[in-house]
Amino acid sequence: MTAILKDSIKIEAKSIFGVDNFGTLYYTSENNSFHKKTKDTIITYTNFQLGEITYANTFNPLKINLFYKDFNTVIVLDNRLAEIAKIDFNTTQPYKNISFVSSAYNNSFWIFNEDYKYLELYDFQNKKIKLKTMPIQSRVLDLKSDYNYCYLLTENFLYVYNYFGSLIQKIKNENYESLAFSEAHLFLKSNNKLYFLEKNESTIQPIKHSFFLIKQFLVTNESLYLYHKNSLRHYQLKIE
Repeated sequence: MTAILKDSIKIEAKSIFGVDNFGTLYYTSENNSFHKKTKDTIITYTNFQLGEITYANTFNPLKINLFYKDFNTVIVLDNRLAEIAKIDFNTTQPYKNISFVSSAYNNSFWIFNEDYKYLELYDFQNKKIKLKTMPIQSRVLDLKSDYNYCYLLTENFLYVYNYFGSLIQKIKNENYESLAFSEAHLFLKSNNKLYFLEKNESTIQPIKHSFFLIKQFLVTNESLYLYHKNSLRHYQLKIE
């Protein structure tokens, strides 16, 4: 696979969490506000009481998840960034110490329980756990998911689960640090290089590129986005 630079835009952001097929940007600013920027408008959600947004999942634009790790809380927003739900895991029974959150199907998301070291599929509407995985023995580095799969990257292994919570793949981690995915491929970062794994395959392959420093990377279908120093670069991915 080769990444070919198409264009770039200037944007001042603390972190960029999503770019959709229409070019809509989802990002945070230095004052910990969350923004949705289209060609014509910018709308903003701010919750200063909860502080820094650790991660935002924009896979489902109708149910965007904002994770505030310092307060062990998740906020769910609609496509106008209006608040749908607030889940404070400090007050749930039993108490949950959460380190990672990612969207799942319906009104659920995957959460990693830091105290018990396992994934849970949590129904935030009915406030109940749908399933738990077996405990993980190594430190978790990243978590990404869609309606069908959940990808958990740890220091030792990459775990792939289906939406029933069944482990369908386990691959040794060869110094990968973070991940992203599109409908067809999983992408992994190691140092300043990117790699990809096709679905239903077990061999991780390098991406040919001429990148500079990779601060953040995102994938939307066949497009790769790299963000560094207020520049968002758009690359076209081509399978050779």
